Amino acid sequence: MSAWTTPEDIRRQLQRHWDSGALLAARLPTDGDEPLFPLTLRLRRPTAREVSQRFGEVADWIRTLQGGSRDALGYGYSIALRRQGNRVQGSNELPAHLQVPSADDALRLLHKQREAARFDALAKEILARQPELAGWLRRQPLKVLEHADDWPRLLAVLAHFQRHPRPGVYLRQLDIPGVDTKFIEARRGLIASLLDAVLPETAIEAEATGVQGFNRRYGLRAPSPLVRFRLLDPTLSPHGLSDLSVPVEQFAAFRPEVERVFITENQTNGLAFPEVPRALVIFGLGYGLESLASTPWLQGVQVHYWGDIDTHGFGILDRLRAYLPHARSLLMDEATLMAHRPLWGEEPLDKRLGHTPTRLTDAELALFTALRDDVWGERVRLEQERIGFDWLQQALPIATELDKN
Repeated sequence: MSAWTTPEDIRRQLQRHWDSGALLAARLPTDGDEPLFPLTLRLRRPTAREVSQRFGEVADWIRTLQGGSRDALGYGYSIALRRQGNRVQGSNELPAHLQVPSADDALRLLHKQREAARFDALAKEILARQPELAGWLRRQPLKVLEHADDWPRLLAVLAHFQRHPRPGVYLRQLDIPGVDTKFIEARRGLIASLLDAVLPETAIEAEATGVQGFNRRYGLRAPSPLVRFRLLDPTLSPHGLSDLSVPVEQFAAFRPEVERVFITENQTNGLAFPEVPRALVIFGLGYGLESLASTPWLQGVQVHYWGDIDTHGFGILDRLRAYLPHARSLLMDEATLMAHRPLWGEEPLDKRLGHTPTRLTDAELALFTALRDDVWGERVRLEQERIGFDWLQQALPIATELDKN
């Protein structure tokens, strides 16, 4: 009997419609969509052979199914019967299909009447103030309930951005009664989906996406990224300060008396980098190298990039050269890789570069290709912090001598 549909199976089917939001969405005005109700449900029923061989169990199944039906409870599902003949048991009426006549029937079976009433009240208020959200409500009805207590503030946020599109202030400066910065920060994904629905295209920067792109997408000011660097020549340190972090705009305006700039991803490498006359080291940028594009004075100094020896590291070097085409690589060569074989690791699959860089030298491209093709082993990787410090100190004079040529 367990293979045949039971009242509990029917509730599970309806629960899936609730979990998908379909039961709530069906309560909203439609644009001519096919109505959800009456809703036909899946029915697993006995075969003719089972009726012949297990007639007692079939009779029990029918009684159980009828006991949970609309006829017995006054709400729920209805059962359509069909007469079926059998040589052993004769002619009998068996359930042929199930149907839930109305949304109220479904809600009562699931004990969701209170939630539905709450949704109705919220949807009425939301649509009265923001009719543009009709489509959003149909797509995200469960979120209406999930954020039930938040809607007065959410609607206030939407109204503020409609009155002041692309406000050009920091999030902290938004003057919305009853709404603080943390409320918006904690719900940026939700608010973004709502703003996209109610704002004109001219108020949205479509290329800025995700939580990190929230400020730029809707015209809010964002804190400038910081550039961290160390002056490697003690004579150049202002007031003895050598390790500094400044906004990218200030770094672009800052013009130290250096001839050479080293860039490395790893913080420890940046902190431990040895002294070099008339030089500084930038560290911790990773794929934020684009921020250096606004620093014109870097075009007039020697630049060396030191990254991991793996496809990802060469990808970063390739991107750096889009802004600083004269940049040289440091300790990203086959000799360094082979000298540190015992320290090799595996490059994570999700970090492997999916395309061939176009701005590498012939030697760099040959090394990249060998790494990509697993010439020396699967996903070979030498992280920069595993390279011996003595190896770095030996490489620096060679690098500076190359700059003179």
